[in-house]
Amino acid sequence: MTTTTTATTERHTRPGTLARRVTAADWTALAEELNTLGCAVTPRLLTPADCRALSALYDGSAAVDGTDPASRARFRSTIDMARHRFGSGQYRYFADPLPTPVQALREAFYPHLREIARDWADKLGRPAPWPDTLEEWLTMCHEAGQTKSSQILLRYGAGDWNALHRDIFGEMVFPLQVVIGLDEQGTDYTGGEFLLVEQRPRAQSRGTSTVLPQGHGLIFTTRDRPVRSARGWSAGPVRHGVSTVRSGRRHSLGLVFHDA
Repeated sequence: MTTTTTATTERHTRPGTLARRVTAADWTALAEELNTLGCAVTPRLLTPADCRALSALYDGSAAVDGTDPASRARFRSTIDMARHRFGSGQYRYFADPLPTPVQALREAFYPHLREIARDWADKLGRPAPWPDTLEEWLTMCHEAGQTKSSQILLRYGAGDWNALHRDIFGEMVFPLQVVIGLDEQGTDYTGGEFLLVEQRPRAQSRGTSTVLPQGHGLIFTTRDRPVRSARGWSAGPVRHGVSTVRSGRRHSLGLVFHDA
């Protein structure tokens, strides 16, 4: 009997199902948590099989949408974090066209995040340039010279970490982004918590540490968020990173809603 690898035989969740899972989340509760902490964990969006298939793309060992990965360039660049003093570890930017589940998740999240983004802009007295559809918004990014895919697949090994930073690639910025855990903490790796540090107005910074469950998304602030103060609303600057991975290997999928 001929055998094939698990990654290529497992069935993967269809785009419509991914969209329904995103929509079925309690967006009122998620928005409230984002307003309070600057980050919020979604329900499970990807199955373990989905997660394994996406992780396997890092080495070009699987396809998640029925295509041969050897026949197309999945990534536009690979970044060695230590070389650039970003921390330690590696990540790869997907090339366009994106893998089907990555595109489906990005499109499904956008309309829900857009409403939160518009609310935040209103509180801060800022313009809210984000149109109704992701396609329209990306067209605006491209017209401003931001034409490169910003979706990333990250890999950390033992001892790796990610310095506090912001994913801003130009003037066109979407204020929220999503990271999805592809491995299981405690089984595939230890350590590697997601870190969010918020600089509060006239106060010391506040840090939030989150374990990223496999298949779940973490929505978080890209640059800053509205924070209530005695004078009304002010912008609280936020940076994010990853604590040191103590053992094993950690993969995650990053969804950014502006191009680079």
